Amino acid sequence: MIPSVLPTYNRAPLSFVKGEGSWLVEAGGRRMLDLGAGIAVNVLGHANPDLVQALTDQANAVWHVSNLYNIPQQQKLADLLVDNSFADTVFFTNSGTESCELAVKMARKYWFEKGQPEKTDIIAFDGAFHGRSAAGIAAAGTEKMIGGFGPVLGGFSQLPWGDLEALETAITETTGAILLEPVQGEGGIRPLPDADLKAIRALCDAKNVLLILDEVQCGVGRTGKLFAHEWAGITPDIMMVAKGIGGGFPLGAVLATQDAASGMVAGTHGSTYGGNPLACAVGAKVMEIVADEAFLGDVSRKAGALRQKLEGLVADHPEVFECVRGTGLMIGLKCKAPQMDVLQAAYDADVITIPAADSVIRLLPALNITDEDINEALARLDQAAKAVEANLQD
Repeated sequence: MIPSVLPTYNRAPLSFVKGEGSWLVEAGGRRMLDLGAGIAVNVLGHANPDLVQALTDQANAVWHVSNLYNIPQQQKLADLLVDNSFADTVFFTNSGTESCELAVKMARKYWFEKGQPEKTDIIAFDGAFHGRSAAGIAAAGTEKMIGGFGPVLGGFSQLPWGDLEALETAITETTGAILLEPVQGEGGIRPLPDADLKAIRALCDAKNVLLILDEVQCGVGRTGKLFAHEWAGITPDIMMVAKGIGGGFPLGAVLATQDAASGMVAGTHGSTYGGNPLACAVGAKVMEIVADEAFLGDVSRKAGALRQKLEGLVADHPEVFECVRGTGLMIGLKCKAPQMDVLQAAYDADVITIPAADSVIRLLPALNITDEDINEALARLDQAAKAVEANLQD
């Protein structure tokens, strides 16, 4: 008999009733150090008092009115995002998946309104993950994502990650946009070098193509800049955001330049819940905290310390780990031992990590994780690695 919850997830046998900073607690009192942050969502940890206060204050005022009316909290968050990014305008969604759908629509509508309706093709890259909507799975293009869900939305192609020569060759008169993650998350924590991102921006300019960045996982302070593309000194035309922007409350957004968004007039897109007062009140508080330069500087400091310690962990356990990769507090440990054995050993050591492609386990802790919790994380990961080594020797 099918369960009452549709069984589309392979869930770990864990169930949490309380969160405190970087810690999660099960009903029986078991405490686990959370290095996953709900897959890069809880950027300020669990039960952050500032976010709790923002949500409580708004909950005591008004929850939902719909986008038939002006929403002051939405305007505040939009202004914060515009003031702290390349963007001129923002549309609010509930998730990264919804943001992907709008980004694709926006790019195609742009060229239609410019009198070039043939420019519908979007180039993406292998290893990408852009959500599980029709556009998202078509952009990824893997059998795992699209198998059984045909006919697949047309107009997407995939190129080898980081192959700039192939990219230049692939652009034709029907190419409307290039879509990529500055740091691939689900693909195994694969950062695109700054020089490559600069080259892609220049190529888009030269070939008259829009650049869409997916910063759903790598944005909102995760890399030590508010948005990952800032390290390369470039700007996109359209950007997808979600996960961390709500600090745990469902919220997403599409940021765009005035030009890129010019085709999106009244009636071209909408959302009943997108940008609701509750989500935007929390999102505005997240932005007020995370966009602060001192906060971002501390993210970079902690990231440097964690990376150094992880390099030592890899050196101490060469049969378990192959390397460390990533940027900021978006770090991958590539496993030499079976990935799921490492993941389970970490659970047994009461530390939470997140699996990804290419035998990688992701470390995506809260951006305000304490130095003490970083040290504790390394001790527990070391304990997990020793347990894996012992099993390898049996």
